[in-house]
Amino acid sequence: MFKKQLLLLGAFFLSVTAFGQNADKAKALLDEVYKKVNSYDNIQVDFKYALDNSETKTHQETRGDVTMSGDKYLFNLFGAQQLYDGKKVYTIIPENEEVIIEDYTEEENTVTPSKMLTFYKSGHRYSWDIEQKTDGRMIQYVKLIPIDSKSEIKSILLGIDVQTKNIYKLIETGKNGTKTTITVNSLKTNQPLSKSLFTFDEAKYENQGYYIVRN
Repeated sequence: MFKKQLLLLGAFFLSVTAFGQNADKAKALLDEVYKKVNSYDNIQVDFKYALDNSETKTHQETRGDVTMSGDKYLFNLFGAQQLYDGKKVYTIIPENEEVIIEDYTEEENTVTPSKMLTFYKSGHRYSWDIEQKTDGRMIQYVKLIPIDSKSEIKSILLGIDVQTKNIYKLIETGKNGTKTTITVNSLKTNQPLSKSLFTFDEAKYENQGYYIVRN
C-alpha cells in the first residue's frame, strides 16, 4: 500500500534531463524550489489525495500528512502510519493490529517522504507547462515524462506556487487512464518537534496486542 504512495509523493522531488522548448526555465524554477527546501530544518505537509479513473468509474479521496526532518519521516495515509528513524522503516496498521519492521534499502527508483519536495533524482525529462490562477495564487506547472518507456506513468504535472516557490499540486496520469492528484493543503517549516517523534516504541504496541513482523 505504502510503496506506491511513496513513489507518487516522490514525484514531488524528481529530477531529470530537460527536453523541449523552455526547458531551461523549468530547470531554473526547480532549482529555486530545491534550494529553498534544502534550507529547512524540518517540513510538515498536510495534503489531499485523490484517485480517479473514468473508464472504471473509480473515485477515491482522502487526506494524509507527513513530517520530515533530514532523512527521517513520519507518514500518515489510509489510516496507517509509516515511520523511518534513519535505520529502519516501521509500518503500523491499526486495522490489522500489525507492525512491519524492515531495514531501509535504497532501491533504484524508490523514493521516500524524507526526500519530498526536492528535485534531483534522474529518470525524467521535463518542460515548461501552463500557468493557472488557483485560490488567488499563481501556479506554474512543470511537466515530467519518464525516460523509461516501460514506466506505468504517462506524465506528471508539478504545480509550483510562483510567489512562495513551494509545491502546490501534483497530477500523475498513468498509461491505464488513472489520474492521481495530490494537493498541498498546508506546508509548515522549521516547527518545534518532539525529540521522540521519530522513535518507535515497540513495547507500546506489544502491550496493545499488536503482531510484530520483522522482514
